[in-house]
Amino acid sequence: MDLAEYSKCDGVALADLVRRGDVTPKELAHLLVEAVEKVNPTINAVLEVYLDRVEVSDDKSISDGPFLGVPFLMKDIGAGEKGRHQESGSKLMQGHVADNDSFLTTFFKKAGLTLLGRTTTPEFALGISTESELVGVTHNPWNPNITSGGSSGGAAASVAAGIVPIAHGSDNGGSIRIPASACGLVGLKPSRGRVTLGPDIGELWPGMLQEFVLSRTVRDTAVMLDAVSKPVLGDPFIIKQPDSPYVHELNAPTGKMRIAWTTDPWQPGGFVDSEVVNCVEQVVSQCEEAGHEMVQVSPTFDYEEYLHAVCVAWAFGVHMGMDMFASIMGRKVSEETVEPVMLSFYEYSRRLTAVDMFMAEFALNQFRRNFGEFFQQYDLLLTPTLNKLPEPHGKYSKMRKDLGYEEYMRLCEETKVHTTAANVTGQPAITLPLGQSRSGLPIGIQFMARFGEEDTLIRLSSSLEKEMPWHHRIPPIHASR
Repeated sequence: MDLAEYSKCDGVALADLVRRGDVTPKELAHLLVEAVEKVNPTINAVLEVYLDRVEVSDDKSISDGPFLGVPFLMKDIGAGEKGRHQESGSKLMQGHVADNDSFLTTFFKKAGLTLLGRTTTPEFALGISTESELVGVTHNPWNPNITSGGSSGGAAASVAAGIVPIAHGSDNGGSIRIPASACGLVGLKPSRGRVTLGPDIGELWPGMLQEFVLSRTVRDTAVMLDAVSKPVLGDPFIIKQPDSPYVHELNAPTGKMRIAWTTDPWQPGGFVDSEVVNCVEQVVSQCEEAGHEMVQVSPTFDYEEYLHAVCVAWAFGVHMGMDMFASIMGRKVSEETVEPVMLSFYEYSRRLTAVDMFMAEFALNQFRRNFGEFFQQYDLLLTPTLNKLPEPHGKYSKMRKDLGYEEYMRLCEETKVHTTAANVTGQPAITLPLGQSRSGLPIGIQFMARFGEEDTLIRLSSSLEKEMPWHHRIPPIHASR
């Protein structure tokens, strides 16, 4: 197998080749190294390759799971692996080493994946571009002058550039779906409780955070969901397991669905780029041709109340996390250890009270119930993933000294408000690379389903993958070129 073939296969295809004896896990690991050497100097997506593991990747310890021998990269925050660096994109955490395997890491290994390195993230995974003082700027393989999105921007750039077929990501406000949209990938945020965050985390950022993967195919997404969506004792949310494996949904009929759709920017004075609107309308037409009932309608809510509640909820997570990290590392939170916007967020969080948090949770509860009522009438909600096309580096940098926490959050939400909603409600949402701008940048379209109904998303996504295929699109910066 050469690099061109490797970089265009999805994870399931690579695992099938391993089982047939056409390629070995060690050969795949060396192809990952070759891909990193070829494209990473341009995109700066991979922080570290575990060269010690490359040479022993045919070891019998690899599990015979659905992704047998497939190279995989971990995001530099969230699920960790014992003995490996995990620095969260921050000088405050520089040099930190994980002291255990998270449950999700264990599930990745049981799925047969070979964990071969880690990818970049903005500081503490907060932000919609991946740039930090610690590791620099991660570039989009479609245009190196454009952001790869965030916070799983290193993962997205690695998958889009053909370094790996799938990579770990986390999503607290769109951080899987935003970079997946920016880089032309499939990005699913599972339902709250579908994927364990343990053992170190139970509930964080009042239930908004989920971890999963970014991929190039719906098939890899479905197979991975089967591999890692396992309840663990002690998890704060136990969700009903599906009646059948998600992989069975890939070829299942969708049936006629009632799908709400909107291009409403959801904030006063906001706008959605005309090319994004055109892409939404094309997908609506395709869904109508497939027999679905498409209704142009949007949930209604008080945007200012919602945004304030989200900011308070995130601020409490920032306060807890940064104090904990400072204690672990024996450092102080200061302008020497954290970036300006994060320091502003931290200082704001220290002024909040428990009453502020309870009031925010009350507002978020109302938002969740509002969306719950909306989804009594519709199977899915179709929206832009991002209101705007991916933008140049610097705009969303937390190193900017002219932005406080509130200005920064408003700036981000102008672009990603549709993604954050699913984190607040806990519903599953997926972005699909169903469009492309005149300048060649990917455009993602988001579908949100009812709570616990990832099966609906997999069925529709697989159908659209066949009807509006994207696999022929290869970015200019790619391991095959």
